[in-house]
Amino acid sequence: MIKILLVEDDLSLSNSIFDFLDDFADVTQVFDGDEGLYEAESGIYDLILLDLMLPEKDGFQVLKALREKDIKIPVLIMTAKESIDDKGHGFELGADDYLTKPFYLEELKMRIQALLKRVGKFNDKSLKFGNLTVDTTRKEVQVNGQVIELLGKELDLLVYILQNQNVILPKSQIFDRIWGFDSDTTISVVEVYVSKIRKKLKGTDFVNHLQTLRSVGYILKANE
Repeated sequence: MIKILLVEDDLSLSNSIFDFLDDFADVTQVFDGDEGLYEAESGIYDLILLDLMLPEKDGFQVLKALREKDIKIPVLIMTAKESIDDKGHGFELGADDYLTKPFYLEELKMRIQALLKRVGKFNDKSLKFGNLTVDTTRKEVQVNGQVIELLGKELDLLVYILQNQNVILPKSQIFDRIWGFDSDTTISVVEVYVSKIRKKLKGTDFVNHLQTLRSVGYILKANE
């Protein structure tokens, strides 16, 4: 499931967005700029919904800090500020889209989907890598047309790696993304599940291109 970081200090609006996106995305709510920046730096989110008028750090400061650290997560700004200067400043700092309040939640969802499709993080139908295909709607994995059973976290981990080809994925980031900060298991579970996937998908292009970076994590090298 898509993971979204929602940085909005208006509790009523934040809860409305959270409830509306609940069947589409795993949304984490934070309510000030400092906490938003801290969460965003974890690297586990697919998209950030960012208000501008925030306590502690405003949205412009958060966005500037993220881009200076080369964190390229798509950012959609939500704000009552509608002047062309504010919009221009947001885009100059690296915002990917801008939505003026008040807005329809349906439009917000459409913009989120469009942004994620643009960066290859959202696909209505399937993910492919060589002879491996994952139907994200039916949650089905096929190799050369033959169904391979991957369940629960195995499938979640496979999809996450496929969505981040040519990106170094530290084990800590994978753990936080798939198992969550409050999980009662340990980071070693990442190696266990990667091993399970490799066994089930032995001989596939995916396994042949999935590299282990010792003491760091993994990287899926896309076909040249």
